[in-house]
Amino acid sequence: MLMLLDTPSLYFRAFYGIPESITAPDGMPVNAVRGLIDMIATLVRGHSPSELAATMDADWRPAFRVAAIPTYKAHRVAHGDAEEVPDLLVPQIPVIEQVLDAVGVARLESPGYEADDVIGTLTHRASGAVDIVTGDRDLFQLVDDARPVRVLYTVRGLRNLQLVDEAFVAAKYGVPGRAYADFATLRGDPSDGLPGVAGVGDKTAAALITRFGSLDALLAALDEGVTEGFPAGSRTKLAASRDYLTAAPAVVRVAPDAPLPDADLTLPVKPRDPEALVRLADRYGLDGPLNRLLEVLRR
Repeated sequence: MLMLLDTPSLYFRAFYGIPESITAPDGMPVNAVRGLIDMIATLVRGHSPSELAATMDADWRPAFRVAAIPTYKAHRVAHGDAEEVPDLLVPQIPVIEQVLDAVGVARLESPGYEADDVIGTLTHRASGAVDIVTGDRDLFQLVDDARPVRVLYTVRGLRNLQLVDEAFVAAKYGVPGRAYADFATLRGDPSDGLPGVAGVGDKTAAALITRFGSLDALLAALDEGVTEGFPAGSRTKLAASRDYLTAAPAVVRVAPDAPLPDADLTLPVKPRDPEALVRLADRYGLDGPLNRLLEVLRR
């Protein structure tokens, strides 16, 4: 089984969930670093993947998404086009990358794409079962019972993961399990700056997708002048948002074909660079979490 980590989602969760008083010998906060290492150990211990990849954001706000929907993540821009990241987290991200590399966990990113797109591409390429670990609902669009592809949703914490499959999506949102992206396009997502269709909430979006089967089929019915099957008042709202509905799928759907370097995703059983790992452990006070991770990997 291949396990894919939405690494930014996980290290943000670790940063906010672990006190900033957890520091390196020089006083630098390492709460996100230590938290992520322990998260990986917990996940490997609990789910025994044969392959593991830590996906990263090479571009947190890709140009192709901004071109389609200019408001995409605009409210999160700090200065220039940089993401608003807590000051105490910024210096921890390079340490996280160095630790992953020294341990031997495959770390993958693609210029011009987000971690979500790397996950989408690796999922598309995978020949067997895939578990995606994330706190981001956008990745629910990848669930596929036939393969299977599942999301291990971290909203309740790593020790109480919510297993998201097609049945979960159907029960929670009232749409077929693989239709989450179309549903999310209609409903919108303020956290990502996606407006959705004005006046169309969860229930109406679910009714539309259930009735027409997909966003493409819904738009075809709209363009052909079909009037049946539209909840009261929704047809006018959809027509008024036709331009948005044409552009938004490029933003909402994760890429299945982001260019990625060749990488060995095999779960490491020993560190790739033991000397570098010792230096990192000494400098940042990571002996405890790294020893726990290495013990799990040896098993």
